Amino acid sequence: MTASLALRRGLIGSAAALAVLIVIAAALAAAVDAGYFRGPLLRLLARCTQRQVHIDGSIEAHIFSLHPRVTAERVVIGNPPWMPKGNTAEIAKISLVIDLPRFRHSIGIESLKMDAARLHLVRNATGHANWQMTDPDTGGGAEWPIIHLLSMQDAHVDLEDARLHLNFDGSVSAHEMSGVPRPPPLRIAAAGLLNGRAATLEITGDSLVDVARERPYHFIFVERSSGSRLIGTGSLLRPFDLTALDTTFDAAGANLKDLYYLTGVTLVNTGNYRLSGTLSRRGTHSKFSELRVTSGQSDIRGLLSIDTASGRPKLDADFTSQLLRLADLGERAAARGSEPESGTPLLLSNAMLKPSTVRRGDALVNFHARRVEVGRIPMRAVAATMTIDQGILTVSSLSAEVLEGRLPAHLKLDANRETPSAAVDLKITDLQLALLDRKGTPPPIDGLMRARVIVTGEGSSIHQVAATANGTVTAVLPHGTLRASLAELTGIDLRGLGLLIAKNAQETAVRCGVASFEAHQGTLAVKSLVVDTDHVLITGDGAVNLDTEALDLKLHGRPKSVRLIRICTPVLVRGTLAHPSFTIQARHSVAQAAEAVTLAVVFTPLAAVLAFVDPGLAKDADCAALLAAAGQAKR
Repeated sequence: MTASLALRRGLIGSAAALAVLIVIAAALAAAVDAGYFRGPLLRLLARCTQRQVHIDGSIEAHIFSLHPRVTAERVVIGNPPWMPKGNTAEIAKISLVIDLPRFRHSIGIESLKMDAARLHLVRNATGHANWQMTDPDTGGGAEWPIIHLLSMQDAHVDLEDARLHLNFDGSVSAHEMSGVPRPPPLRIAAAGLLNGRAATLEITGDSLVDVARERPYHFIFVERSSGSRLIGTGSLLRPFDLTALDTTFDAAGANLKDLYYLTGVTLVNTGNYRLSGTLSRRGTHSKFSELRVTSGQSDIRGLLSIDTASGRPKLDADFTSQLLRLADLGERAAARGSEPESGTPLLLSNAMLKPSTVRRGDALVNFHARRVEVGRIPMRAVAATMTIDQGILTVSSLSAEVLEGRLPAHLKLDANRETPSAAVDLKITDLQLALLDRKGTPPPIDGLMRARVIVTGEGSSIHQVAATANGTVTAVLPHGTLRASLAELTGIDLRGLGLLIAKNAQETAVRCGVASFEAHQGTLAVKSLVVDTDHVLITGDGAVNLDTEALDLKLHGRPKSVRLIRICTPVLVRGTLAHPSFTIQARHSVAQAAEAVTLAVVFTPLAAVLAFVDPGLAKDADCAALLAAAGQAKR
């Protein structure tokens, strides 16, 4: 009896307590709905989001439900503590419906709607961003809740992403597409300035209605800017988690460099291009596979990976090419460069390397090409290994076959200042001069040439480095053959002119040839220029301007045998490196020719005896000494 009474009293007391709790809860709910407890609610939000939240307008909350709903006006959300002070968002009105967690179901967002929102998104070079849920240094890796309905019309978004080198200022809209069978896909559209150029972006993804954490989220995208278009398909391994994704992409446009305005990646100038490949990202590691780039007649294939875990990107790449033409690279290929004053194309490439790109991260790149064309000179079996370490680019080994000779080279470029400094050490061995492209005409010279280029310079392109070069350039022809017409043309022998006019392929032996230049601020001055043939000793002087690539050389020829008529007029080598020209020095040449003809008529009877013997007939050059001196200069 006593026990029964005690139980009854306990049940009555419990029921009374439960009733009191219900009344208190109802009162609290009514108080919250009426706008009371604003301070505690905001403090709770600040603790949950690690951000200061200010609500300057009204609050309407219905929290005692399986789907609590909050509507607030004039909301300001501050940056998290791992970012500089500032605001992440200012929203005129936000409506949020929460899906509470239950068995096998984590917390989610049933609906999120924002009106007149301004979002300020920032990520620094170390990967810290104001849109992250937790401090990345803590390694918590908290994920944003799943959103099942998103509506955001014409939100103003400014993005500064130092990690991906992207800057965006424009409008973004996101909503479920209407007028289509359910479940409706999500459409995100953006338009504004991306990296300083007008751009548009469209993303169509799976419906958010059935999205689940354990299923990949699929999407397609189209980006357009500056005449380039980037399209692709992909998937997020987990919805709303951009650290794990796979995509296939295809890009095309008028200039590969314009992709910077879509991707933030700095590339070279080209003409019309096509780029395709796949991207796989896992955390701080991104891998680009099946890359293929074509522009003009050039192609490059390969793969590269980038890891940003240390805060400084590290790139590892392996590229191959069937054909790479330097004429397909640079501002000229993009039809944006200016022609030289002469209107003649430059032989040395002016394709620019941006110093900030070299300073930005470290790299190891291997490159192999079946054929590389530098002007009209083809290089085959090209192999190179390039490293970038703390702003210093080094090509430790570059090898190629050039006109059946070998070309080993070493290059070092220090990009730690705005105008990089470069050092070049290039050798050429056994280059067959007869293989030089003369557009169908017989080669003027044959033999195995050796050369050495040791120069330093400043600039961001091959042309700029050459235009400021200091050092030495030496070429040696130990033996070979020369077209007799060309050899005797330097002495302006009439027989030589006749051979040239008749295009006679008669050859004369070259005992040795040496050309040695001293480079100073981009001007190659002749130190020694000697070509010793069987019949003519050719010497030269002058200079080559590597900035304009203009030639200013003068060749003198002295026959080693008696000539009935000889005009002592040098040959001028003009034009450019790409298109040299040979002319006779005009001064006194006509008068000398007339005098020579007159003398020949008057003194013909004496010709058999005197034969116009020139007391200054040339002697053979000391080839051993010349070659030894050239060899010494190359060391």
